[in-house]
Amino acid sequence: MTHPSTLYGWFARSAAAHPDAPALEVAGACLTYRELRAAAERLAARLTAAAGGTAPRRVGLLTSRSVTAYAGYLAILRTGAAVVPLNPEHPAARTAAIAAAAGLDLVLTTSADAPSATGLGTPVHIHTPDAETGAGTEGAETADGTGPGAPPPQADPDGVAYIIFTSGSTGAPKGVPVRHRNICAYLERVAGRYGIGPGSRLSQSFELTFDGSVHDLFVAWAGGGTLVVPSRGQLLNPVKTVNSLRLTHWFSVPSLITFAARLGALAPDSMPTLRWSVFGGEPLTLRAAREWRAAAPGSRLEVLYGPTEVTISCTAYRFPDEVAHWPRTPNGTAPIGTGHRDLDVLLLGEDGRPAERGELCVRGPLRFDGYLDPRHDGGRFLTEDLRPADGSPPAPGHWYRTGDRVAVTDGLLVHLGRTDQQVKVRGHRIELGEVEAALRTQPGVRDAIVVTLPAADGEPELQAAVSGTGCVPDRLYAALAGRLPPYMMPSRITVLDELPLNPNGKIDRRALLAELGRPR
Repeated sequence: MTHPSTLYGWFARSAAAHPDAPALEVAGACLTYRELRAAAERLAARLTAAAGGTAPRRVGLLTSRSVTAYAGYLAILRTGAAVVPLNPEHPAARTAAIAAAAGLDLVLTTSADAPSATGLGTPVHIHTPDAETGAGTEGAETADGTGPGAPPPQADPDGVAYIIFTSGSTGAPKGVPVRHRNICAYLERVAGRYGIGPGSRLSQSFELTFDGSVHDLFVAWAGGGTLVVPSRGQLLNPVKTVNSLRLTHWFSVPSLITFAARLGALAPDSMPTLRWSVFGGEPLTLRAAREWRAAAPGSRLEVLYGPTEVTISCTAYRFPDEVAHWPRTPNGTAPIGTGHRDLDVLLLGEDGRPAERGELCVRGPLRFDGYLDPRHDGGRFLTEDLRPADGSPPAPGHWYRTGDRVAVTDGLLVHLGRTDQQVKVRGHRIELGEVEAALRTQPGVRDAIVVTLPAADGEPELQAAVSGTGCVPDRLYAALAGRLPPYMMPSRITVLDELPLNPNGKIDRRALLAELGRPR
């Protein structure tokens, strides 16, 4: 079977095959594939007109969780431009920095979000009701599937489909351009894994500024399923959301399991409609996996792992149906599994050679071609013979260094933490993940994070934060003393109601550092 060569093509194929099937439910609106395609065509025509009758190169999408957001995403792809998602709730200075780095031609936004678009580029404001409701779409397409005034269909597999900006170590966002051939290769490997077709109802939990959202949108649309968009408030109660929206497929960060557990909502068989549950973005503890599985026993459970630079995910682990056959890992987190088809993965040891434990490196059709600003490429790529590729553009055979430490356990990859989470404290090399794993095994502890902060003498020291029920620091100290050497003991353990999360639902280490650094 020949697959589409552009990201829009995956949606268009389903729109042609299932025109009357529901494609999108958001904010009280429900659009069929025919209606969503027509809305995208109209918006594509407006973008082309705003660009002076030619296809724009890069378009910012400054809106969230509305019909305009999703029709706009498709419309930008339809013009042949790259989508640059922007979050209206992010700080204005960060958004402006991203817009400048991306070199936006246009910014697609709604009237409500228009003030946030000031100074970002030429805005295209959406005011009309039918852009938000999908009404009035009948007859909006011509016989060849294009809308009045829409540009000719664009098809450039080597063109950039979207640019996601990730946090850089310098504090400046780093642009990650993902080409159509990268994301199409991803969909070829992943979209068919979950049995999606008309009648499937898939969650859209991630913000568009996080690359997990691309999985949400196009895994749903590639199979003819319905993309169902919860509000931000609904995401804080996953069980209620799954049931009220009749979801069959769920994909989120594992932190949302914690929210459900705190609400006491993870009762046995409390999510009977779920057929698939997928988690990614951060490690999934085996404890959290067991709790979710008990609440959705009819759901297959899978972990996806991968940085933005290797197109959403590069490895996967599917839990066995029988809980008794689930693995045990040294740090209590689920394995990240094995690499996707046709990807090469290796672990780079401290001596710069392949090893059973080390930094995960990846190459293959999902690997991006380098950052938007080539200055960020330094140190991130290795040549085919594992030498630093600094000073030369990344070649197809070059390895991308993920910065994640991984080990092979029983033939499966297990995530151990970041390379920058291996610290040296008073001469001792310490894996922060090892201390976190020891804390997570203690009664009442749901999650734990360990960081380094300056001690009174200026030297780094370990501090820990835990969340859970009935956690008493003195008891945790006593328990750790039986498991860890003195140099690995945190100088302080702080109990929090919940660990701080960033807008994508991951643990916000910067916020945690600020919290732990306050005088007590």
